[in-house]
Amino acid sequence: MWQNSPPGSLYDYIRVASFSLGPDGRIEQWSERATELFGITPGQAVGRDPQDVFASSQQGVLFSGDAPPGDGFEVRARTGLVPYQRDGRQQGLAEVYVMPSQNKHGERAALCVAVDVRALQGIETDIAASEAVFGQSPLGFFFVGTDLRLLRVNQSFAQALGHPVAWHRGRRPQDFLPRTEAERLTLALRQVLDTGRPVADLQLMGPVPGKAERRRWSVSLYRLHGGSGRPIGVAAIATDVTGRRRAEREAAGVRRNLALLNEASARIGTSLDLETTARELLDVAVPQFCDLASVDLYQGLLAGDEAPPGLADGSAELRRVAFASAVSGAPVASDAPDEKAIQVGEVHRYAFHSPCASALRTAQVQAVPGGGDGADAPEPGMSAQCTLAVPMVARDTVMGLVQFTRTKGSEPFGERETAVAVELASRAAVCIDNARLYRREHERALILQRSLLPPVDPEAAGLEIACRYLPGNAATEVGGDWFDVIELPGHRTALVVGDVMGRGLRAAVAMGELRTAVRTLAMLDMEPAEVLSALDEIAHGLGRPGGKQSASRGVRGSVRPADLSEVYLATCVYAVYDPVTRRCTVANAGHLPPVLVEEGKPARLLEVQPGMPLGVGGELFEETVIDLPDGALLALYTDGLVESRDHPLDEGLQAFRDALTDPARPLEDVCDHVLSALDTHHGEDDIALLMARLRGLPPGHVGDWTLPPEPRSVARARELAREMLPQWGLEALVDTTELLVSELVTNALRYGEGDIRLRLLLDRTLVCEVWDGGSVQPRRRRARDTDEGGRGLQLVGLLSAAWGSRRIPDGKTVWFELALPDGEAGAPDAVEALMSLY
Repeated sequence: MWQNSPPGSLYDYIRVASFSLGPDGRIEQWSERATELFGITPGQAVGRDPQDVFASSQQGVLFSGDAPPGDGFEVRARTGLVPYQRDGRQQGLAEVYVMPSQNKHGERAALCVAVDVRALQGIETDIAASEAVFGQSPLGFFFVGTDLRLLRVNQSFAQALGHPVAWHRGRRPQDFLPRTEAERLTLALRQVLDTGRPVADLQLMGPVPGKAERRRWSVSLYRLHGGSGRPIGVAAIATDVTGRRRAEREAAGVRRNLALLNEASARIGTSLDLETTARELLDVAVPQFCDLASVDLYQGLLAGDEAPPGLADGSAELRRVAFASAVSGAPVASDAPDEKAIQVGEVHRYAFHSPCASALRTAQVQAVPGGGDGADAPEPGMSAQCTLAVPMVARDTVMGLVQFTRTKGSEPFGERETAVAVELASRAAVCIDNARLYRREHERALILQRSLLPPVDPEAAGLEIACRYLPGNAATEVGGDWFDVIELPGHRTALVVGDVMGRGLRAAVAMGELRTAVRTLAMLDMEPAEVLSALDEIAHGLGRPGGKQSASRGVRGSVRPADLSEVYLATCVYAVYDPVTRRCTVANAGHLPPVLVEEGKPARLLEVQPGMPLGVGGELFEETVIDLPDGALLALYTDGLVESRDHPLDEGLQAFRDALTDPARPLEDVCDHVLSALDTHHGEDDIALLMARLRGLPPGHVGDWTLPPEPRSVARARELAREMLPQWGLEALVDTTELLVSELVTNALRYGEGDIRLRLLLDRTLVCEVWDGGSVQPRRRRARDTDEGGRGLQLVGLLSAAWGSRRIPDGKTVWFELALPDGEAGAPDAVEALMSLY
């Protein structure tokens, strides 16, 4: 078939030219290719003897190896070598092939064909090199014609596909590749053949006969051209990259796992909350590592037990604390029809012989085929492929179990994924154990802190009380601030607010020691200044080993910091309010002064002597006595309420006083208003606030008489008590009160001095006080059966709710207290009590 485009073939590449000789042996025709090859024009050649033509342009032997054509030449086939040159330079060597022929008249003639010898030698060298590369290369080569059929393949390609070399000739891609891969290769071949743009690293997969493993090849395509530039097919290089792809996949898996572990390090354990830590583990694992995951922790460990029953054999109760799913938003039903899903927060047990129980028992990871142990199957239509039951071990203790599940369609867990699962569970277990230990210690510290503080709603005679406590650290909720409300004899009340320098558990422990000491000293009915002096000595010895030993040396001669006692420095204000006299006696140890709010007047700081902090040692404290009207508001507080880095102390005190402008409001509302008006969330220090509205005992609730030191005063005292109690509606207490008053007045006459004062006080209880000028304190003793006396104080102890004595400036006071009848329990039987003494 002829074409209109310029011809192009192998002859162009090997430089072929032609010319013809007539019957006379002269050149009859001279082709354009001959002009191009030899550089001789038709005018220089036609009609001339070839010997002369070539001799005129080249020196040397013409037609070497045979006789040249010429006049009368015998026409027969022959060859000759003709060196030629152009533009005066040696260009090459041509081989001339003379072929006999006849013209139309039947005369003998010749057709001569000249070929560039050096071009042929170059082609031979190229072919030899190509054959060497094509046949010996370990890479697979194949050539495809314009009809997309294989023209030739090398031995490497044939071995990779598992067929002989000859089998491939004329085959299409569909004959040796799966349909999808063959279509991709065919499309790429056609694209390269049409556009000339090469295609690199085309990934193809296919089976190899006799091998179960599918292979992967990387194929690069480029278009082949003939000597004239005409496309003649497509060449391809195929490389088996199965191993490289596997290595890349493994390397990608390693990088993915390392990134997962790095993310786990950053995201797991950001909180000291058990449930939050478990959820953080699942947030990392799902869906990056698995499709479903759950965390179960031993219920006993969550409750604070060190070794709950069944922990060793895995049969102890577990509680599901977290669940996550990439295929379902909530726990789903089990594959087993008789088992239901385990919900978050549910307590459960695994069957003893189940893989999960085995993992808990042996502390070794277990692979569970399909879903988990009847708990975490995926949603219908998406069955589980495999599950890893990984025990969570921290400090040689199994904390619980985490299950990682992959559904069908996901890559199954391998050895590397199992190791990653164990590492994830181990990291989470340590964080969860830290959270568990923190929760346990925090609860213990919180119990300690709360046990050291008074009840939420303390009560006292003649006082309405409200209090608030805000720890500086909301996470630990423990600190060194404290307040207390202590009921004293005679319906008096001690109000205490203190602040141990420092924060945290150590400050809370020191606060507990000081608060206990305050309560003990207060019950001795010591004066406020005396209480602080004794407390100062106690605090001074708390920070020193061995009490008053040197602070620079402790047990076994170990060196102790000289300023360790500063940890136990504290400030304290101690106020005693008497609802009968409506007087408040205040002593201060380096604390901020109380604030007093009287009706119709602005709030003011009480002018009390500041004193030195507790723990300094050797300091004297002064008392300030203040008369307080009914309805007044007294506020005791710590510096955390008014002091902050954001403003000076004076501004905080002024803001506190401004917040107390309406003392008539309910006391609880006043406390809330103060905390909302001031910056109480700065977190710099603990805050304690104790507020008391003063309501003295009404005059009708107080009976006060002075009796001469005469025997008849005993009968008079009984008479006064017998007359007063019915006025208060306490007829049920008349007999008991009369008997006990008689005992105390008799003792005052016998062991006391001067006038006798009898006082009856009615509030939440009935209090009877007998005053005299003697300094000898009564002492309770057990009388023998033969003794005639010594049973009076025993009788007082049997019949009263409480009794005691205290010193006063001009003598002593002996008192007893009786509970008011509640309508159900009657008063103690005086006769039975009296008979029990004998």
